Amino acid sequence: MVGAQFWSTYTPSSFGPGHIAARGAMEQNDVVYRLVERYPDVFEIALTAEDVWRIFRAGKIASMLGLEGGHMIENSLGALRAFYRDGVRYMTLTHSRNTDWADASTDTLAHGGLTRFGEEVVREMNRLGMLVDISHVADSTMWDVLRVSEAPVIFSHSSSRHFAPHPRNVPDDVARALAQNRGVIMVTFVPGFIHGPTYEWGQRQDSIRRASGDAAAQGWAQANPTPMPDVGVIADHMEHLRDVAGVDHVGIGGDFDGIGSVPIGLEDVSTYPALVAELLRRGWSDGDVKKVVGLNALRVIAEAERVAARLQRERAPSTAQIEILDGWETSPPWRVPSSRP
Repeated sequence: MVGAQFWSTYTPSSFGPGHIAARGAMEQNDVVYRLVERYPDVFEIALTAEDVWRIFRAGKIASMLGLEGGHMIENSLGALRAFYRDGVRYMTLTHSRNTDWADASTDTLAHGGLTRFGEEVVREMNRLGMLVDISHVADSTMWDVLRVSEAPVIFSHSSSRHFAPHPRNVPDDVARALAQNRGVIMVTFVPGFIHGPTYEWGQRQDSIRRASGDAAAQGWAQANPTPMPDVGVIADHMEHLRDVAGVDHVGIGGDFDGIGSVPIGLEDVSTYPALVAELLRRGWSDGDVKKVVGLNALRVIAEAERVAARLQRERAPSTAQIEILDGWETSPPWRVPSSRP
């Protein structure tokens, strides 16, 4: 019963400029296109919100592309535009490490948020109509994006920090600010992000690993099984975000195939009806559940398209370069081998 999804293109954050990040992304996008071509009765590429509706009405799964990590544009707005032409409709600004122009939530802060070039990346994404995704970014980057972006932004797969203090989650003050931006927080299912006991279990295991090594940590884990959340915990996050930001700003960002374990009762997309049933059981209206399972995300995509249409009338593509805006020290020069082997 899936109507639309994002195929998330990912390469490790260690793949920076000169380390095949863009190539890896292009090859993964190519896999998606070939998969869609192989199963045309099941999938169709969607480039706009209207495409999603048309494909959904045709009984197929509307497939949109997302780039999970700004390192894959290799500090190039030209590459960003090329990815847009290839069908990419959102980009997560960072993954687990900082980029040369934005701080990540799970790295040591280097920029205090966005650099000047990072702000230009956000502006150019707005002009293109590519959604700015602030999952994975540091709090300071979240605030900078909300200040700079003229279009609604998304958290493609993040949950509420109210329940677990993981830096990948969304603080309440950011959630309230995102409502002013008209964006959407798409709740992820990662057990260590959504469930306090699971998060604490992971912190304890990491502490043992640092103190006594991998073998000791594995032994402790075998003697102390991971406490796993269930579908009700996801509903808790959605209800809290609804209360903080409003029901128009909550969505689903399961992150299936991007996580090692899943909540009990949410093993794959076929179990989404269990989450719908849980929300209805708690008294959510049909209309509000429809917003969460898709309408909010589609609204954000459509609004980003409208902003892009206006901005394209107002300004040309940006030719900004990181070397000029931020200085050479933030963008290492390309390494050219002195001789071939």
